Amino acid sequence: MPSYRIRFAVGPLRPGIAPDAVLPAAAGAARERTTVEAYDVAVVRGAARLTVRFLADDDGEAIVVARGVLAAVVPLADAAAPELTRRNGPRWHPVPCSG
Repeated sequence: MPSYRIRFAVGPLRPGIAPDAVLPAAAGAARERTTVEAYDVAVVRGAARLTVRFLADDDGEAIVVARGVLAAVVPLADAAAPELTRRNGPRWHPVPCSG
């Protein structure tokens, strides 16, 4: 089963949302649909970037999981520049997402 990851910038939090609520919500949304391999938040060029790595049978299923992750985060914080990638050997390759 291929490994995928959804990465995106996390911007300002919604009023009343604690910073430590965003990452568990993202990972939990993926976990509702599939196995989560890892999740992390990092600071890249001064901006928070959230990553959730998960398993999916194919690109279509991965897109559904990635959209679920974003849907869970948007009520909590701004989410920008999402990037879905699939692991192929040691490299990550973009997964085209339309709509």
